[in-house]
Amino acid sequence: MKKAVILVSGGLDSATALAIAKAEGYECYALSFDYGQRHRFELEAAKKVAAQARVEECKTIHLSLNEIGGSALTDDSIDVPETPTEGIPVTYVPARNTIFLSLALGWAEVLDAEAIFIGVNAVDYSGYPDCRPEYIDAFQAMAALATKAGVEGKPVTIKTPLINMTKAEIIQTGTKLGVDYAQTVSCYAADDQGYACGKCDSCRLRKAGFEAAELPDPTRYQ
Repeated sequence: MKKAVILVSGGLDSATALAIAKAEGYECYALSFDYGQRHRFELEAAKKVAAQARVEECKTIHLSLNEIGGSALTDDSIDVPETPTEGIPVTYVPARNTIFLSLALGWAEVLDAEAIFIGVNAVDYSGYPDCRPEYIDAFQAMAALATKAGVEGKPVTIKTPLINMTKAEIIQTGTKLGVDYAQTVSCYAADDQGYACGKCDSCRLRKAGFEAAELPDPTRYQ
């Protein structure tokens, strides 16, 4: 059976990407990261999402991106914005997807997996540079050059099934595939019980997505 590593953050997008991978017939291996993020409840959500999807294995890798900071998600001295901002927001974590994909690539090689699924989106998103199609294309090219699998002609494929979807389309797709969005946490400032702030970029995009999809929003708000 074909295998895939799925990056599972506990949020809405990654839960949908996991459901799509399952629907496409992949044996799924969920990979999450405890990287020093302030919204650590998302890790509990990731475990629930992975368990509900009955993945083959669920792994959490511990990092310390808070040691370098530079983001409202990893530096407590930087506030999470509660109103829209211009340019790349302070919630961008420097090089996060590059780090995550690199570790996923290593595990994929160990598992002899043929794909990595990541729930990046270039339509309804916060403007992060590592969520764009050109970034994924560049990482794909690097993966083919930097791995044993790639040199032997079997490069791991980076799959981004959500990249051209609106948030409403993502929610509609996941709903059809049975995703329980009540188990997911998208908020950048969720409290220790997983209640969302309802004000950050991620909460605003999530709220608007459910409204546009004409589906009830199961998010627990503070």
